[in-house]
Amino acid sequence: MTAHGPHRSTDSAPHLTRRGLLRAAFAGAGFAALAGCSTPVGAGLANTRLDPGTVDYWNLFGGGDGVRMQQMEDGYRKAHPDTKLQAVTLSWGDPYYTKLSLATVGGKPPNVAVSHLTRMKTLVQAGLLQELHPDDLARHGMTPDKFNQRAWQASLVDGKIYAIPIDTHPFVLFYNTDVCEKAGLLDSNGQLVPIVGEEAFADALTKVKQVTGAYGATHGINADSASCWRLFQTFYSQLEGEVLAENGTEIVLDDAKAKRVLDYLRSLTVEKGLIPVSDYQGAIALFADGKAGFHLNGEWEITTFQTAKMPFSMTLVPNVFGGPHAVQADSHTLVLPVLPGQDRAQLDLSLGFVKSMLDQSDVWAAGGHVPAWQPYASSDAYRQLNPQHSYAAAADTAVYDPPGWYSGSGSVFETIMGSAVGGVESGQFSPDVAIAQIRSKLSVLAKTAPPV
Repeated sequence: MTAHGPHRSTDSAPHLTRRGLLRAAFAGAGFAALAGCSTPVGAGLANTRLDPGTVDYWNLFGGGDGVRMQQMEDGYRKAHPDTKLQAVTLSWGDPYYTKLSLATVGGKPPNVAVSHLTRMKTLVQAGLLQELHPDDLARHGMTPDKFNQRAWQASLVDGKIYAIPIDTHPFVLFYNTDVCEKAGLLDSNGQLVPIVGEEAFADALTKVKQVTGAYGATHGINADSASCWRLFQTFYSQLEGEVLAENGTEIVLDDAKAKRVLDYLRSLTVEKGLIPVSDYQGAIALFADGKAGFHLNGEWEITTFQTAKMPFSMTLVPNVFGGPHAVQADSHTLVLPVLPGQDRAQLDLSLGFVKSMLDQSDVWAAGGHVPAWQPYASSDAYRQLNPQHSYAAAADTAVYDPPGWYSGSGSVFETIMGSAVGGVESGQFSPDVAIAQIRSKLSVLAKTAPPV
């Protein structure tokens, strides 16, 4: 059939069988809350089938992201007064992905939903997402060339389209401009002088510590496995190291490269005292209070430091280990869950809503996320958006969590990796013990067949 006939990807609803419930629970199995998406107030799962002219949209955004998403939803309502938009915000982690999975298996999913790129592939494997056909997308002006290619290619599954990336959210380096100026680390334009190499980064932190009288940098360590994983993955990827292969069934951790990164991180915390062992909020507070000149985190915390009215800017995480620049990241995507009885008109409503979100990329980018939509990402307006544009190149060097049924943002994989890294940074155990712990725990998961 052509695009002008009945929509080709209309699937029958998955039967609510024991297997279906198991796969849904598996697909939605989140473990640790991802600080980057904040913690919105959970909404109930009251989802009765809506009128055909309604767009039902689920997301997981709280904090500054939540405010901006509501602004974009209102933008859609204003531009489409004859279409009813029902937007629901659910708590990140288990509540969100589990409810999305169970609603889809039960035949009552939203029309459009948010999914992290690294979690989306698990939903695809569980048979819960519609394939998006190129001619349907093109009818709404969404063609592959209009997206950041690293995010677009990473979102394909066996060459097929199941998700539309709206951003890349990378790990970045925040810096206090006043402190760094006093430390002699800024150029004549007030920008951070590029830092390259292990010694250079440690030296920069040392100079900053001399100014602050407290610390050089902060990042969440205590009870913050996600931040520890993001920092490790950023540095480890600069050494071109990998952790998983063959869709998570093989552990390919390079012990020598991992040890080099862990030894270095331990030297910054335990040996030199340049980075304190604090939790996520504590690390933010120390930076906001001028007790550290640098802060390593996801770019989404830009709103926090703007609200604090402190002098800061942002840049790429330094290339400490000299390989190709790399940075841990994920992307938010918009997906269409399998919807029983969907016709061409309903599909077009859903895709029209997706396109409206992309057309409001300026609102989304203000919150720190690097826009995937190139018509905006390549515009003068975005180039003039600072400090957001200063780290936009991270989208092209983004390293996504490796595929695997137990991997992805907020997964048990990140918890295992980050907990081991945090143990080294806090001085609880040695790099060798951390590596052995990682191998032991991941090996169990690698040998476990995905329950799909």
